[in-house]
Amino acid sequence: MSPPVFRFAPSPNGFLHLGHAYSALLNFDRARETGGRLLLRIEDIDATRCRPEYETAIYDDLAWLGIAWETPVRRQSEHLADYRAALEKLAALGLVYPSFESRAEIARLTAAREAAGSWPRDPDGAPLYPGAAKSLPADERARLIAAGAPYALRLDMAACRRVAGLTGGELTWRELGEGPDGERNLVAARPEAWGDVILARKETPTSYHLSVVVDDSLQGASEVVRGQDLFHATSVHRLLQTLLDLPEPAYRHHRLIRDAEGRKLSKSTGSTGLRELRSAGASPADVRRLVGLG
Repeated sequence: MSPPVFRFAPSPNGFLHLGHAYSALLNFDRARETGGRLLLRIEDIDATRCRPEYETAIYDDLAWLGIAWETPVRRQSEHLADYRAALEKLAALGLVYPSFESRAEIARLTAAREAAGSWPRDPDGAPLYPGAAKSLPADERARLIAAGAPYALRLDMAACRRVAGLTGGELTWRELGEGPDGERNLVAARPEAWGDVILARKETPTSYHLSVVVDDSLQGASEVVRGQDLFHATSVHRLLQTLLDLPEPAYRHHRLIRDAEGRKLSKSTGSTGLRELRSAGASPADVRRLVGLG
């Protein structure tokens, strides 16, 4: 039997904080406990926010924590063809369509629908896509794209559920950790709660949802250890794995490290940044204690 494969996948759009340290250490500890492998992935698709100095800092901070990982490191920006191939497969199944509304137009459409009554929101609290781009004739779509109009490529959730043969709660995942509401073991996936999610944009060839399932498959991840803030997104990931015929890993969603006010940490929170803690004289053992790992 092959050893289990774990991965830590930060984005180089800021310096790591205690929350990242907790997730990285959990992955590292799980790999050691199980005799598994630990991979590092740099999720650098967002060219406007990701910077080389942040990537360098990731390597420095993880090494300081005593975490070792296999090389070479997978950098998403070097594998755009993998995401393009997955997107083309979904498009060939008739499961992707372009939407041309700007963010401001979508906000106006949402406000109008909410004024007329309630409008559903996804598990993160964002309103579902309210537009009608799915009904645009093919020639009109082609005309807009040829004219250089900006667009987002969306997953047709209703069509996906038909193609995947989902009529109820048949899609599940194996949860080794715990969801925000205490969910454990076999969890029912509800991808429809996210509506027609974006898989790519004209200027960005992939989204988190698409790239994470492609990467986890290509890297052979067998246990995905990540924060509870991504628990509900697993429903979309399980749907994409089913549609793309990708293997299903087990998931272990962990608690989030929060600040004194109970808020999820952000990369702008200097008091919990690893670089700041290191400068103040903290040791790797101090970091383990701060995140509750002893």
